[in-house]
This record gives sequence, structure tokens and C-alpha cells, in this order.
Amino acid sequence: MSEKENKPLEIDNMYLVRRYFQPKNVIIKEIGNRLIVTIKEPENTEVATILKKDLEQINPFKKVSIVFVRDYKDGEVKNDKWQIKGVKNIIAIASGKGGVGKSTTSVNLALALSNLKLRVALFDADIYGPSIPMMLGYDKMPPSSYDGETFQPFKECGIESMSIGSMIANDTALIWRGAKACGAIEQLLTQTAWEDIDIMIIDMPPGTGDIQITMSQKIDFSGVVIVSTPQDVALIDAVKGINLFNKIGVPILGVVENMSYYICEKCGHRADIFGHAGVEKTAERFGVDFLGEIPLHYDIRVNSDSGTPIVQSEPDSPYAEAYEKIAEKIAQKLKLK
Repeated sequence: MSEKENKPLEIDNMYLVRRYFQPKNVIIKEIGNRLIVTIKEPENTEVATILKKDLEQINPFKKVSIVFVRDYKDGEVKNDKWQIKGVKNIIAIASGKGGVGKSTTSVNLALALSNLKLRVALFDADIYGPSIPMMLGYDKMPPSSYDGETFQPFKECGIESMSIGSMIANDTALIWRGAKACGAIEQLLTQTAWEDIDIMIIDMPPGTGDIQITMSQKIDFSGVVIVSTPQDVALIDAVKGINLFNKIGVPILGVVENMSYYICEKCGHRADIFGHAGVEKTAERFGVDFLGEIPLHYDIRVNSDSGTPIVQSEPDSPYAEAYEKIAEKIAQKLKLK
């Protein structure tokens, strides 16, 4: 066998895509380790599943996303956004990876914004690991509906909230692909009777996958806040989040350094357990605002687990103050204060 015959066949991404779709209707973008294929045709999940597997075979080190959008003619009104009634501003709280305290940050920032006399809602889009019900104290309580068509939001700690975690058992694993997960998020988000909300915080799933891309295209986000620890491993993924939202066109309000440091209660010594100022330096490098740092402390964790977030249960503590300073910066950026 000749060297030419022995050489593997090189197939580019567009070659595979045009087996199923017209090239003029396809946009292929590479963002970091992601390959995003946007198709301006009616959604076809069966073909998309086959195409995704084909693309993953020739892009073994990239995460592949297939996104369908409508192709609008000149003069046609674009109206494919999710219609979230009763909400004026929506911000996403995102993280490049799990385990950095994104949900704890979401809850406490929501309460801190409420302390600024704003009407606040909190939506739990972390569909595979919903924790908002436990943190706000309505764990295992199903949502109610007065008309059989819309859900009534939970009203705890002075804010409105909703989570798919209130509809499933804590030990249930949702084995849903991106399209089904996004459908559930859309239904819950758009069929909840929000009441004149000044700002909604959406606790996003961790990472930079299909759900984040779809939500960013379907929701008119006023901005996104990215949460990370100062640890190098977390910062690598935080940078991916910054790049993703920049490419998609969602304004980045800033980054928050969670678990920033620990102060010993006995001797007062400060320990930078996960590193020092990593998030602030990353923010400076990428030209985004550093919103502040949240310390690592026992009380923050205990109060989150018990359904009494630190901003509500210990409003005069330095930990609550840290969240409130960040909330003030967010409100100023959105001209809510």
C-alpha cells in the first residue's frame, strides 16, 4: 500500500455539514475548545445528533454544539426570543466550571439587590444541579398554579424565585440532552407569573455548553457576572466563559472572586488558600471589571445549607457587606441606582 493510500482521509467540518444542510445556511465558529455550528434552517434534532457525532470524530479535542436559528427576510420582525413577562432586566451569573460557589453567589447577590429597594427575582437554570430551593428554604415544596397554565413563583426572603429543583426529588438525575433541557428552562421561565421585577438573576449551569449558548441567544440579557475562585484550574475555565460571552455578544458586567481568602478566627491570620488575586489579574488582562472578592468562611456555607443565606441571616457581617458592595456595582452599571 502506498504512503498516499495509507494516509487518513482529511475531512473538513463544512464537508460534513453540507451532507445535511445547505452551506449558505451554515456558520461555523471555533471559540477556544468549542466548535459552534449555527444553522439557519428549521430544527432537526435527529440529523443534528448524527452531525454532532460526525463532527466530534474529526474534532476529538473540541466540544461541538449545533444551534438552529431562523433566517429572517428583510423587513421581517425577529421575534424568536423567549417572552419573559413582568421582568425589566435580566443578568446571568455564570462560571466556567462547577464548584466555585456560583449558586451561593447568585442567592446572596439577589438578596443584596433586594436590600437596595429593588424588586428581585431569582431563576435557577442550573438544571442538573438545582440548589436554590434548599438555599432559600422551600426545598421539597412543589410550585402552585392558580389557573393551571402559569406557575406562581416562590416568595422567600423578600424575593421571587423558581427552580426545577422544586419539581423533582433531590436524588433524581435528569438525563436530558441540551434541546430538552432548554425546553424545560424556557417553559418554567416563561410560564411563571413574575410580578413587576426590576432585575432577575439567572443562576446558569456551570460550563460553556449548549444550554449557555441557547439561553444567550434566546434571552435579552442585560449582562453576565462570571464567578471564579483564584485557583489556576478555575481561572482557565473562567477565561473560556469570558471569551464565550464576548463572542456571543452578552455584555460582561464583571467577575467575582469567590473563596478569595480565609481569616483565622483565633489569630486573625489571612490565608490565601486557593491563591492570591488571580481573578483580579485575569479581569485586568481581559479588560473586564473586577467586582469584588468574597472570603471563604464557615458561616456562608452553613447558612446556605440551612436555607438562611448570609445576607439575610447576618446582614451586619463583613461577609454580607462583601455581597452588598458587589450588588451596588451591578445596580450602578445597569442604572438601577
